Amino acid sequence: MNEKTIINLKKIEKFISRQKSALIGSIDGNGTPNIKAMLPPRKREGLRVFYFSTNTSSNRVTQYKKNPHACVYFYHKGLIKYEGVMLTGTMEVLEDEAIKKECWQFGDKMFYPQGVSDPDYCVLQFTAQGGRYYCDLKTESFLVEN
Repeated sequence: MNEKTIINLKKIEKFISRQKSALIGSIDGNGTPNIKAMLPPRKREGLRVFYFSTNTSSNRVTQYKKNPHACVYFYHKGLIKYEGVMLTGTMEVLEDEAIKKECWQFGDKMFYPQGVSDPDYCVLQFTAQGGRYYCDLKTESFLVEN
């Protein structure tokens, strides 16, 4: 990996940190892509691993259990400048109490009345393998390393 790539990946990490939402993609039983807007990740490990909270009963959870291929997209549309990052990889549904506690936030009880142990509360763990960054009419592909 050269110096230019390292600088760009750090820039991409900072960009993602500033975003207030994310779009996650899954594949339904017919092979059709599905997109869903989400709150930003609850936890993140660089550009490699992202954790989102969701309902266990959601269509997305069912889809990821059948086909873990996924993507996550972050973007910002300014007055003049548009910037976006798409990450591709896999999504895993986690129902382990420890990670659920780690990702739990104030206000979640409104959606999950039984708290962290609510059976309808789970965590999605996205693991990125690569991505594409778009800014100023330029696109750059990159790999995400461990």
